[in-house]
Amino acid sequence: MTDTQGAGGIGRNIQEFRQVGKPLPRTDAPGKCFGTTVYAGDLVMPNMLHGKVFRSAAASLKINCVDATKARALPGVHCVLTAWELPDRLIQTDIPGQTGKRELNTAQPILAKHRVRFEGEALALIAAETPEIAEAAADLIEVDSEPIPGVFDPFEALKPDAPVVYGEDNIVSSYKIRKGDVEKAMEGADLLVENTFRTQHQEQAFLEPEAGVAWVDDNEVINLRISGQVVEHFRVVADALGVPHNRVQLRVMFTGGGFGGKENITVELYLALLAQAVRKPVRLVFSREESFLAHGKRHPFTITHRTAVTKDGKIVAAEVDLTADAGAYATLSPYVLLYASVGAMGPYKVDNVWVDSRVVATNTIPTDAFRGFGTMQACFAIESQMDEIAKALGMDRQEIRRRNFIKTGEPNLTGQIIESEVWSERCAREAMDALGERTPDSGAVRIGRGLACYQQSYGRISWFHDTSEAWVGVEVDGTVVVRTGVTDIGAGQVSAVSQIAAEVLGVSLTEVVTYFGDSAVTPLAGTSTASRALFMSGRAVRLAASKVREVFFDRAALHFGATADALDMAESQVFVVADPDRALPLAELAKLCAADGIHRSNLSIFKAPFSDGIDPETGQGRVFPDFTFGAHAVEVAVDTETGEVTVLKSVGAHDIGQAINSAAVAGQIEGSALMGQGFALCENMQMGEDGLVTPSLSEYLIPTAEDVPEITAIILESRSGLGPYGAKGIGEPSLTPVAPSIGNAVADAIGVRIHDLPITPEKVVRALMRRDAAE
Repeated sequence: MTDTQGAGGIGRNIQEFRQVGKPLPRTDAPGKCFGTTVYAGDLVMPNMLHGKVFRSAAASLKINCVDATKARALPGVHCVLTAWELPDRLIQTDIPGQTGKRELNTAQPILAKHRVRFEGEALALIAAETPEIAEAAADLIEVDSEPIPGVFDPFEALKPDAPVVYGEDNIVSSYKIRKGDVEKAMEGADLLVENTFRTQHQEQAFLEPEAGVAWVDDNEVINLRISGQVVEHFRVVADALGVPHNRVQLRVMFTGGGFGGKENITVELYLALLAQAVRKPVRLVFSREESFLAHGKRHPFTITHRTAVTKDGKIVAAEVDLTADAGAYATLSPYVLLYASVGAMGPYKVDNVWVDSRVVATNTIPTDAFRGFGTMQACFAIESQMDEIAKALGMDRQEIRRRNFIKTGEPNLTGQIIESEVWSERCAREAMDALGERTPDSGAVRIGRGLACYQQSYGRISWFHDTSEAWVGVEVDGTVVVRTGVTDIGAGQVSAVSQIAAEVLGVSLTEVVTYFGDSAVTPLAGTSTASRALFMSGRAVRLAASKVREVFFDRAALHFGATADALDMAESQVFVVADPDRALPLAELAKLCAADGIHRSNLSIFKAPFSDGIDPETGQGRVFPDFTFGAHAVEVAVDTETGEVTVLKSVGAHDIGQAINSAAVAGQIEGSALMGQGFALCENMQMGEDGLVTPSLSEYLIPTAEDVPEITAIILESRSGLGPYGAKGIGEPSLTPVAPSIGNAVADAIGVRIHDLPITPEKVVRALMRRDAAE
């Protein structure tokens, strides 16, 4: 069940919008509902070969040689590439924005040459006439190697005698935040509460695995059609292959889910290298099992909170220590750690804070971007800690949060002033109220309720110089065309920008066509990550459409003998506001502009707010453009005999600033409720010295349709965000508080806290045994 609610808030009343805010059918909905949408894995071409990646079965090896002689001799094999056939180029996994400005070296080999650092690391690329021949060729590749000691736990990797995976000491990145006088504040506190919380590796488990095709055309342009999140990867491909950037065209198809797992390079380089070598089209589609090995997982974190409070529930000081597992390469770990560090105290104002964090390399599958991006793990820890503080003080859980919520105009722990509206208290109240009457206990089944609040950034880090471009034009028949490099990863990014253009230019959504995600056709828009697509591309599209609107108004004003500010656009016509009968169809106005040689299109660029960064010694400074605030509440049933946890009701209440499409927003909240439920209760990507323990969906458990509870989405609109029409990001924020709300509900039901995710039946039973033994 979904209950969408709008609020008055700041700015225009929602009734003034003609397209924005309405639950319109998304432009991508028909194709996805009827199965006609073409995904990257659906593409085929004449004379196409099939790609295969040969991967290491061990996690830590010294490689002497990769011998592909037998594989190359197999009939039907056209090409086998190893690191010895490639120049010593690296994958540049970090592209902060569409400008290509590089902020941090997080490179890794395209193919391992002298050392394997994790199970599944790529060793060779194969192109063959059939998938079966490619598979057979992989079986013929011989690797002359020697095992070398590995390390599989971040705390073990920090020890002086640990095997070195990265750099000199395995520390990929570290941060510290220093604010106020923590020692003095703790001395004057009434109570110190200390707890350690742990989160696990999580798999994105998107519907569509990594896939694509590539070919070299008659102009010597390398063409790529892939499933991904970043058009700007064409630059990485060009640099790796040693060709000019204009010799690579990359088009990102509609993507069947990304969640950060397709933010970095997946199939792009492999396809391009093979296509360049064989001069034939090459198709590469990962199996589900290979997908499990091929992309980064959610970072496991160990987070310790030491919180000083007064007897009336005011937090006066906090010490937070965070350790995360980077896996074998840096990828985006430094940024994930930054997000977690900034989010360490959630939506609460604390004047005295000391945060120390580090992310450590191990011989496991690299961890990388995942929806929530560090803030989610930090939220689990701080929201669990808030409930433990309330328990220690004998105080209501909502009340202790209310007394500590940060407010508009106040600084967060890095000193960044919160400029937009903060509706944390309202979101928490409405989420809990929406749970309704409490379900009674029944026999061995105990009912619990939990709440979690959050502060989640949207938009990329403020010193990334982030920009997004968009082109909007009106054809002479009055229809609208949008061109933007934004990628659509299933959240309706393309439909949202189309709806914005429709609003500005006074047409219906069906009158807009958006071309997206093509490095050769669409203006670059940056990544579909960091809950930035609507914020950045939405602003760029609105800016371009508004400039077209101004041009049309100027020409219409001449036609009507009126001033431009006396006109409006609606229902595909321009009219005089004071006399709506004086109207001109948009198609006729477009023809007038064309006849007069007036541009009917505009290319605009939107630039995100910029800051110089943070002080490396204190962590003080502006880190993000803005934040979304909200809450999630759940009711669970815990069977104290079996340990089984069932989520009965799940409510997300979020101030999203302004909904562009309220139905799409509700969908984000509903999907987050189930994804967060999986993170809380069952999902655990287990890996270690003996390899991946959960190599497929048979062993790795995700929620199914049978696990879907009653879900309520409460959409609040302060219209105070930096996005178009005051919108805030919601794609990641809606997920962040779900798992901690479930953890708090389980603790409420059984009277004892489980500090480690996921909360499995075994952990529940053991916790109950410890509780009973203590009593």
